[in-house]
Amino acid sequence: MFEFGYIWVFFLLPLPLLVYWLVPPLKMRKEALRYSKFHSANEISGNKASTKAWISKRNILQWVMLSLIWISLLTALASPQIIGEPKQKVKTARNFVIAADISFSMANKDWFIDGERVTRWEGVKQVLSEFIEQRESDRLALVFFGSNAYLQAPLTTDHEVVKFMLEETDVGMAGQMTAIGKAIGYSMKIFEGDSLDQKVLLLLTDGQDDGRGLFPTDAANMAKQDSIKIYTIGIGEASGNNAGLDEQTLKEIANIAGGKYFLAEDEAQMQDAYKTLNELEPVEYEEEENAPITLLFQYPLAICILLSFLLAFIRGIVNLLTKQI
Repeated sequence: MFEFGYIWVFFLLPLPLLVYWLVPPLKMRKEALRYSKFHSANEISGNKASTKAWISKRNILQWVMLSLIWISLLTALASPQIIGEPKQKVKTARNFVIAADISFSMANKDWFIDGERVTRWEGVKQVLSEFIEQRESDRLALVFFGSNAYLQAPLTTDHEVVKFMLEETDVGMAGQMTAIGKAIGYSMKIFEGDSLDQKVLLLLTDGQDDGRGLFPTDAANMAKQDSIKIYTIGIGEASGNNAGLDEQTLKEIANIAGGKYFLAEDEAQMQDAYKTLNELEPVEYEEEENAPITLLFQYPLAICILLSFLLAFIRGIVNLLTKQI
């Protein structure tokens, strides 16, 4: 949609005419030839000398060009612009920390993606990458843990960086054990000093706490006191000979910290968990709409400048030709 930012500027259009009518003409002395027989010549010729000042008059071309220059200048001052389609501006609504288990058990090849057997971590990375793309209004951070926890990506709205750091991570980089309590405690430090009220921790693991350091439920209680909501996702088999998943502890953590527990034995269940999580923690937007503006003032301003140079050039040529004559 085209519009002028300052439409009132066009009320200045008649200003040159008011100046022309109200301001007296500029008086300038002209060179003259003194002739002692001037009056005698007037009497003989029968002509009468005029006592009025000589006023130079502009021709029609000058008036037209000056009018166009004035109109172009006012058009530029009125700030012509094109208003684009309104778009919702994404608002940073919450801090979202993802704490993922990369202990050796995540290397088990019991997941299938597109008919191909892959490790749990490869499957988690693929689905988690899609989840990150959908969290466009959140500041995301990545924490990976095994025997210890470490920060892979700090809180940021640049989700491409988060996805890149996710792809650069592999199983075993944090040790072979599973320290769930340490992961929660370390994640809480990332939220410290932040002004956003909504704080969410997503904890993914396929094992059980190694029993060293901070106990998981104690860490969950501390998170609750800091208004941190914790969602937990159990990866792999919940029962069977090879099952090492401690569902009971993960359920207790989620219950204490006001979140929810999900079981993901395969890619489909993992996607269902993220879908439910998106519904529980929906993406939020600002109510105000942001409409992109393209300014066009430079075009009438360029016309004004070009016409001014053209008028000055024409007047210079005319004055030169007049003097030669």
